[in-house]
Amino acid sequence: MLNLSVVLEDSARGVPDRDALVIGDTRLPYAAVNAIANQVANLLRSRGIRRGDRVALCCPNLPWFPMIYFGILKAGAVAVPLNDLLEPWEFAYHLDDSDARMFFCFQGRADLPGERGFADFQGRADVPVGERGLAGFQQAASCEHFIVLPDDILLPGDPASTCSPIADVEELWTTIKDLPMTFETVATDPADTAVILYGSGTSGRPAIGAELTHMNLLLNAMMTDSMFTRAPHDTYLVALPLFHSFGQSVCMNMGFLRRATLVLLPRFEPGKALALMERHTVTFLAAVPTMYWALLNVEGAECYDLKKIAANLTVAVAGGAALPAVVSKGFTERFGIEILEGYGLSETSPVAAFSRSDRLIKPGSIGSPIWGVELKLVDPNWNDVEGSGPGEIAIRGHNVMKGYHNRPDETAQVMRDGWLRTGDIGRRDDDGYYYIIDRSRDLIIRDGVTVYPREIEELLMKHPQVNLAAVVGVPHELYGEEIKAYVVPASGSLISANELQKWCVSALPADGYPRLVEFRDRLPMTATGKILKRELA
Repeated sequence: MLNLSVVLEDSARGVPDRDALVIGDTRLPYAAVNAIANQVANLLRSRGIRRGDRVALCCPNLPWFPMIYFGILKAGAVAVPLNDLLEPWEFAYHLDDSDARMFFCFQGRADLPGERGFADFQGRADVPVGERGLAGFQQAASCEHFIVLPDDILLPGDPASTCSPIADVEELWTTIKDLPMTFETVATDPADTAVILYGSGTSGRPAIGAELTHMNLLLNAMMTDSMFTRAPHDTYLVALPLFHSFGQSVCMNMGFLRRATLVLLPRFEPGKALALMERHTVTFLAAVPTMYWALLNVEGAECYDLKKIAANLTVAVAGGAALPAVVSKGFTERFGIEILEGYGLSETSPVAAFSRSDRLIKPGSIGSPIWGVELKLVDPNWNDVEGSGPGEIAIRGHNVMKGYHNRPDETAQVMRDGWLRTGDIGRRDDDGYYYIIDRSRDLIIRDGVTVYPREIEELLMKHPQVNLAAVVGVPHELYGEEIKAYVVPASGSLISANELQKWCVSALPADGYPRLVEFRDRLPMTATGKILKRELA
């Protein structure tokens, strides 16, 4: 038997009174989180949910997420976390595509008051998540039960103080309040699917779900934990969305494995993040590059005790996208700690490679493969690329998914002999360190010459009057594609497009500088902080 819920159950036995989750003034100990997860598991059993059945969960970074996530796993079912910014038709698609039988959905708004985050909501946040989720549930063909998650978070046994504002739907507290707080976890096999993860939607293609096993996720949490320094009592800032693989594995699963206290931030906002880091003496921070960029550029930084934050912070890790060198250097200068850059994707649970504090850290590198994982470079025909590359990164190991749910053809396209093609173009050095050059789908072919946008973005962000940059290829009648840069200028900057072009010409090949430059106040991003290049292109 192996069930990922052991990371919660073991901590609840070992440190039952330690705070597991903190949000605002609410503090929930491990024993309480485990007890409510047991009630959720009992609810699932009472509704006929059995081992292998899929159960969807849509919730921001609130205590409900881990309680229900682990309740689903305890029942032997498969958790299907969903982005809380989906439209009703998108909810219906994900419910049907995953064959979900039950759907837990937060009732409130996607952008909680004062916590509007990176994502371009495009009006969607004006409709509470619960109403959009219910509309999607009603459109779905196979899902049988809809449970709404209330705004209030109570301790086990407390009476519910509110009822759902959504008429004629079941509310969680009312549904579980009389159920036992104990549950015998269903015996699952290591190779059983634990979670189906859907991508963040940056490619524009229909989302497909990656099936990750209990072994995939547990080993990924354990191997990641082994690489980072532990404090006597770690406190995590959980700013990454928990529906995403990075937040689940590196923050929630690894955090519970470490018996850490998780400080939840439902929507990332840099000022609020710094305030929480100062107040709760945060020791561990995991974030995507745009979050680190925002922390460096937050207005009113002098209002926070940055020295105190720096003194407590022992580990800072980055993933999800390439970390610009200027951001890494700026963070180290301000907080006195190097950001450890890693690499992975939903299909790899997600961590595949990482820079380690006990080894030489090379700026710009994603480090080397974690224990039990192999990386190599391949060409479009799966042939190994020798030497430094470049080539497409392929991964093999205990972290690689079983496959895409109900998608044998798509699985066969990316998997062969245990190896997974990532779609990322990389290179490696003589010491076995890997470097991401770019996403294969982001490459620009201008007049027959391959251009790597990341190289241009790195250069642009070194300019003192540039805050953020994204480079894409746009259609061109003569050259096929032309290079266009979207730039968020620094506050008060008066720099011109011509000046930026000259800056790039001085350091880039003649074929590789942007001929088009457009200034914007902000760039469109996903809920996980990835720039939506397809919207720009």
